[in-house]
Amino acid sequence: MRYVYGPVPSRRLGRSLGVDPIPLKTCNWNCVYCQLGRSTPLTNERQEYVPREAILEEIKEALAHHRDDIDFISFVGSGEPTLHIGLGWLIRSVKAITPIPVAVITNGALLYRSDVQEDLLPADVVMPTVSAGSAELYRRIHRPHPETTFERLIEGLISFRTRYKGKLWVEVMLIRHLNDDEAALRALAKVLAQIQPDQVHIVLPERPPAEPWVEPADAEGLLRAEAILGPIAQVVHPFTNSIHLHDYATPEEAIVGIVTRHPMSEAQLIQTLSRWSPEQVMAALRQLQTAGSIQPVERLGMRFWAAADMVFP
Repeated sequence: MRYVYGPVPSRRLGRSLGVDPIPLKTCNWNCVYCQLGRSTPLTNERQEYVPREAILEEIKEALAHHRDDIDFISFVGSGEPTLHIGLGWLIRSVKAITPIPVAVITNGALLYRSDVQEDLLPADVVMPTVSAGSAELYRRIHRPHPETTFERLIEGLISFRTRYKGKLWVEVMLIRHLNDDEAALRALAKVLAQIQPDQVHIVLPERPPAEPWVEPADAEGLLRAEAILGPIAQVVHPFTNSIHLHDYATPEEAIVGIVTRHPMSEAQLIQTLSRWSPEQVMAALRQLQTAGSIQPVERLGMRFWAAADMVFP
């Protein structure tokens, strides 16, 4: 499948069927921590990047095979999913054919637009990103498209909260020496108090970030964030194994299917691909690198593998 993957395990969403309606790095942010590399170039135009009917057909096919294995259907792009102009149609179509709840993982930058708000209203869970409490820090972390300002982000989320009846879970990416000090966290707490999310999820850049200087906050920074952001905040670490592999016939297919959306270290790939021997996995990695399908990325003292067309300095 081209647009649907999984189910994959998620600490927040259980067994999640991923839906990717956006080509790689079609995004209005260029986050320093992004595991998919740099956005080149930035775009803020909503389009039919992928035919919506083709996406829906793949969702139906996945439901036919894995209906009992899915806890959530999650729209999460290889960029920003709300840039797909048919997202609302897709969410409503999914809701019409299955009782499985729908989640949308978004940066939230377009929620100041009434059409984007309308698109997301039918979703059961919306998970936007708010990692800064000031415009200056917002620009440093997200390097956004000029039209997606900090003021528009916060105003859009406050407005959406007044209309939205589902669960609003805000994600905070915590970066060492950038937004993990007391001043930055207290400013962030004030902004979150205005948005009034149901939960705040503190996450770390644990996969290779776009910029090599990005590091996850340390234990002290995490404790400080939990204390300042309050009782609705919790630290969330991603799963790194138990990815659904039955649709892949070879380790090469599985590796490309995984690292295209989730770059992983060699150790994680060997563990995840235990269906094949470590020797087979390593041979597949060498073959795919030679073919120009994947690339190694050195980050955080480890070697990760990512899709060849991801841009890492």
